[in-house]
Formats: sequence, C-alpha cells, structure tokens
Amino acid sequence: MIESTIHKNSGNRWDEDLMFELILNIMRARIRGREYVMPLHALEEMENDDLTIFDIESGVLSGKIVERQKDKVTAQWKYRIQGESLSGEEVEIIAKLGASGKLLIITVYLL
Repeated sequence: MIESTIHKNSGNRWDEDLMFELILNIMRARIRGREYVMPLHALEEMENDDLTIFDIESGVLSGKIVERQKDKVTAQWKYRIQGESLSGEEVEIIAKLGASGKLLIITVYLL
C-alpha cells in the first residue's frame, strides 16, 4: 500500500511535511471520487454538531493534516485534519486510508 511506503521513507520534519501532503492529496481524491465510508459513530457526531456531509467534505478539501496517530488497537495510522465547513466554522476530521483503499472517516467535530 502506498501509505506504508511513504511512512517507511519518512524520517525528518521535511519528510513528514511531504508525507502529510501526499496522504492529504490521496484523501482529497477519495472525497472527490466519493470513495469514503462514514461509520455510525462519525454520522452521530456529525449530527450532534449540526454538520452535513458537505461540511465534512469541505473540511478535508480545505484542511491540513495537523497530526498522525497510531491506532492502539489496529496499529494503523490515522490523521487529524483541520479544515473549514461550508459556513466557515473550523472542523476536525479523524480519518485513515482503509485496506480497501477507501477513506474511512472515523469521527468529526467542531473545534
């Protein structure tokens, strides 16, 4: 998978910035192609903050990766993306690239 290759080759801050840009570009392509999945938890969190799917798409398309985290259960990398909703509110999306190649949106919330 492309993500594991990128992670393997990263070592310094410049590499991390480049890696984040590459991963974010892949995630944006998945949003544009409607190749993403939102589990029930993410849908509930979206509804709790009165967000729409278009706000989440906007957040990924306008946002930047601020941190990567290793999932304690699966040991997979997930990313904190901060961007803007359609109304200009700051949103955070926690997402990862799934084994199927689709973007998995784990949770979302207003900042």
